[in-house]
Amino acid sequence: MKKGALTFLLLWPILLMAQSKKVVTEDFLQSFADAFNAHDVKAIMSHMTDDCVFEASAGPDFDGEKFTGQEQVKKAFENVFVTFPDAQWSNPRHFVSGDRGFSEWTFSGTKSDGTRVEVTGCDLFTFKNGKIAVKNSYRKNRL
Repeated sequence: MKKGALTFLLLWPILLMAQSKKVVTEDFLQSFADAFNAHDVKAIMSHMTDDCVFEASAGPDFDGEKFTGQEQVKKAFENVFVTFPDAQWSNPRHFVSGDRGFSEWTFSGTKSDGTRVEVTGCDLFTFKNGKIAVKNSYRKNRL
């Protein structure tokens, strides 16, 4: 009896940690994509950690432009919808492996000056506690 109780006490913290660790699924990433297509910034941000990072595909640095934390990331996404009021990400395909994942998609949108954009791209994700900690975006650049 004592051996069983000792084993239980030793394994209990491991069982608790395993149960509390939230796992990101492909359905979660589809929900994230759906929120983008609905232009629902509140829903988008609910998928991301408080200390989230968004690395945009364009910007002044060699790796685009980086936004950190809920407020900066939220503002960056709001700016996407201002720049492309009809923005859509179609044909999404998602993959998750542990704390990493990616989504492939086709982006289309029209800028306020009438310029139409349609390109393929992908997001590379890092997950933490069942949410997106890093969204690193890449897309093709048409000439």
